[in-house]
Amino acid sequence: MSTPSDDALKIFRGALAAVNGMACVERLLAVRRLRGDVYALAVGKAAEAMYQGARSALGGQLRGSLLVTKPGHVQPEMKDVVGVTVIEAGHPLPDEASLQAGQAMLDFIAATPEDVQLLFLISGGTSSLVEVLPPGVSLDDTRRVAEWLLASGLDICAMNAVRKRLSCIKGGRLAAHLDGRSVLQVLISDVPGDSPADIGSGLLEPEEEAYINVSELPAWVQELLKYSPPRVMDPSYFADIETHVVASLDHALGAAALETKKLGYKMQVHTERLSGDAALVGQRLASVLIDSPPGVHIWGGETTVALPTNPGRGGRNQHLALAAAEILSNQNNIWLLAAGTDGSDGAGDDAGALVDGGTILRGTLKCLNAAECLRRADSGSFLEMSGDLITTGPTGTNVMDMVIGVKV
Repeated sequence: MSTPSDDALKIFRGALAAVNGMACVERLLAVRRLRGDVYALAVGKAAEAMYQGARSALGGQLRGSLLVTKPGHVQPEMKDVVGVTVIEAGHPLPDEASLQAGQAMLDFIAATPEDVQLLFLISGGTSSLVEVLPPGVSLDDTRRVAEWLLASGLDICAMNAVRKRLSCIKGGRLAAHLDGRSVLQVLISDVPGDSPADIGSGLLEPEEEAYINVSELPAWVQELLKYSPPRVMDPSYFADIETHVVASLDHALGAAALETKKLGYKMQVHTERLSGDAALVGQRLASVLIDSPPGVHIWGGETTVALPTNPGRGGRNQHLALAAAEILSNQNNIWLLAAGTDGSDGAGDDAGALVDGGTILRGTLKCLNAAECLRRADSGSFLEMSGDLITTGPTGTNVMDMVIGVKV
């Protein structure tokens, strides 16, 4: 007989299966059939899974492919597949391989015959994985900006608004290199609202109106923004691009609800999108669970953490979970899972955490202080000692974060 913690994990895994990149791309291409030769560019944390879906659906039609992903997110044998070029680039900070990947993308497009179909498969993580920098902006500059953004507490849309302005391919600028080629763009959304202009910083989408007040940015970032390349606004550049979002947080939440129903729980799927300070959100969700009748609560979204100097181990989901665990201390009938659907949370290998009423006691017995770990953004160290970390490995998708609360 399964335990409530087992059930929380089953619900999470059911959600991941529904938004897996391979299955989602394969389903789309079974309906939206492509004719003739196809050349594919797969970029992001789910790049390999999306590519495999295209390969399964297209077979011999797939003539050449470029696959760019995060280290550890591609099987070694992929590098030996004929007709496939694999580049593992920097994430969450761009690196030299990110610049190589950006140039490889331009070269791949230029070498593709003009009368064939280009298939773009884009998922979260793309923003750091591929880059072409404007003159006057160095790799060190863009890494410094990326580090500041990750520690700033800004949401993903605001971060992407800055990234677009320091790129020669983001914000729709890559579309200027298509030269009229027909493009099918398939996206897995990791952003609120699922706007294609924000997924992967919108390689093939015209830049939207300013999302962020530039005057509120640090002076050194404002100085770099003077090198921003011109916006690409000519609608003819985008005329031959067809776009489909095949997986999103809504799909994952729906699948989680179905899995919950199978397990026989009463449930509530919350329509709000989690955002804001991760610790405050964790405290609030824990209080909701305490005040609710038995059942399952399901949330999704993406919180933020303003990082201190020299932060410790863990990401926003672990931070949320540990803050929730403080409120849930000594509650023996509540479990809370908080995890990234991409299988990563922060710089480590953990997806998040599954905490309960004994989490704080278990960690304290290992001589750690939860409040201090939260202050130092070192929630992962505490949760490792309490035995509450979740590790999934790469999931083949990326549709933001999920929080699942179980009360019996």
